Amino acid sequence: MSGISQAVRDALEAKAKALPTGPGVYLFKSVREAVLYVGKAQNLRSRVRQYIGGGDGRMQIPALMDRVADVDVLVTANVKDALLLENELIKRHKPVFNVKLRDDKQYLGLRIDPREEWPRINSVRRFRKDGAEYFGPYTSSVALKESLSNLRRLFPLRSCSDGTFKDYARRGRPCIEYEMGRCLGPCCGLADPAAYAEQVRGTTLFLRGRSGELVKRLRAQMEEASREERFEEAARLRNRIEAVAHTLEEQQIVSDRKLDRDVFGLAREGGEVEVQVLHVREGRVVAAEDYSFSGVQLDDGEVISSFLGQYYGNKNEDRVAPREIINSVPFEDGGMLEEWLRERSPHPVKIRTPQRGAVRRVVEIAVRNAQIGLDQRLAAKESIDVALEEIRARCDLGRMPNRIECYDVSNLQGTLAVASRVVFERGEPLKTGYRKYRIREAAAGDDYACLREVMARRVARAEAEPLPDLLMVDGGRGQLGVVTAALEDAGLEVDTLGISKERDRESPSPRVKRGGGLKAERLFIPGRANPISLPKSSRGLLLLQRVRDESHRFAIDYQRDLRSRFATTSILEELPGIGTVKRRALLKVLGSLRAVREASEDELAQVAGISRRDAATIRQFFAETALAEASGGSRRD
Repeated sequence: MSGISQAVRDALEAKAKALPTGPGVYLFKSVREAVLYVGKAQNLRSRVRQYIGGGDGRMQIPALMDRVADVDVLVTANVKDALLLENELIKRHKPVFNVKLRDDKQYLGLRIDPREEWPRINSVRRFRKDGAEYFGPYTSSVALKESLSNLRRLFPLRSCSDGTFKDYARRGRPCIEYEMGRCLGPCCGLADPAAYAEQVRGTTLFLRGRSGELVKRLRAQMEEASREERFEEAARLRNRIEAVAHTLEEQQIVSDRKLDRDVFGLAREGGEVEVQVLHVREGRVVAAEDYSFSGVQLDDGEVISSFLGQYYGNKNEDRVAPREIINSVPFEDGGMLEEWLRERSPHPVKIRTPQRGAVRRVVEIAVRNAQIGLDQRLAAKESIDVALEEIRARCDLGRMPNRIECYDVSNLQGTLAVASRVVFERGEPLKTGYRKYRIREAAAGDDYACLREVMARRVARAEAEPLPDLLMVDGGRGQLGVVTAALEDAGLEVDTLGISKERDRESPSPRVKRGGGLKAERLFIPGRANPISLPKSSRGLLLLQRVRDESHRFAIDYQRDLRSRFATTSILEELPGIGTVKRRALLKVLGSLRAVREASEDELAQVAGISRRDAATIRQFFAETALAEASGGSRRD
């Protein structure tokens, strides 16, 4: 505890001596009352004194206690309540020394609702408590598609949406999925409800990993069909049993014993930690998840202990622990977790760390996968470091561009001007930082004025939303000048950069040269007359292009959302120079938006309050928007 004063140390020791000896949660706080670490204990006094004395040798204690100025405790009735409270406090305070498992990590999953008349399997990204059955998670779309392919081969349930289902029902003929044997054709009355329901049950058994029960059920049905001389049905069931067996053979077998386990493997390099979770059902790996953490200062046992509490206590996921939880590293409070999980599960739960034998080999698989994921993440991090350093050096930036904001202005044939902001942190998009801007005052066709309006709104929020390391704009020297002027007027300093394609006056395309090939990118920075050119293979350039392209995509998506309003009267609000009174007059006389759009210039001019100039403006507006709708694109000046 060399980082704090003797007075603080004495105060902590005195406070620790007075703590209760029962179970509860302790919170170490900084001098500014920020929560640094949340922990649980069966004996609060003993645990807190252990931290203050630094006597257990764990690696994170010196770094933590150097910053601790105070400790608070919350007494609970038992250790299980302490575990639950610890999880809630970690989510609330997000302490820097705790491992935090994100609740919003959304993996792909499969959903089936047996209450529907003709249930179907569809992919989802959120597991909800809506009475449906959910399966997964699948950590990649490849794994999800493979599972769906297997399912449709084994259990031909419908895969179409409700709208498509009703459409084919009206037509009276099934789709090609029926012809391929991947659907029973319920839309056209070709499926027996009882047989379809049996397919649904088989699907859920397969996805739950209960292959033995599934095969047993199919074999009983086959034998019954054979006894009743329904030989074609018996043959189909036999083929399905063989297909299930073949599919199961392709899955990785990790144990001859048909046990259900969750296996947790941990890999670490400094403060970078990767946790791999293997879901073993009936001795086979049916799914896997991986979790990444950076800046971790807890020891491995503390990481696993905190991780497990949050993993099974995540209200959004509603996970049920299997009978066995296997870990790669031992940790304290395993008995506490077991007791807590036993109350939340319909069966006993055992947590253990095997040292030898077949189960240890399963753990080594999880650890090996965690190490692979960690190696890949560290390699990607190194690549990002190289890209950011290249941008900093080549563009002469004052600081490393870890956080980049990029702005793009777009308009539709001189109307519907919008702008977008995207944010990237260390090469990854930060969606919470994205913003959409509707241009309120500037003329839609004037990109500079539109950008000036957006930057004025941005700098006005500089205190609430601090500026990034690099502020980037999709455009050349002119757009960059607007950005730098807005910052200077506000007395703000931040690195700025503009990115645009090289000019080719003869080329009809903004991206492709007349002689073939893509146009080169040009980077503009303040105070430099000539643009900077980076090699096409440059990691820094690829990152900047990715940021710019995302900004452009986000602006276009917003503009398309606005274009969808063309079918409603709100499009009249976009008519240049036409106010509320004139809009009401147009609708009152002509009767509908469609009539306004189709009216000639003479018909428009006959409406009270609409001048000949107004009529010409209205006709030009709708002609241009119709052209833009037909082309499906937008125009950026």
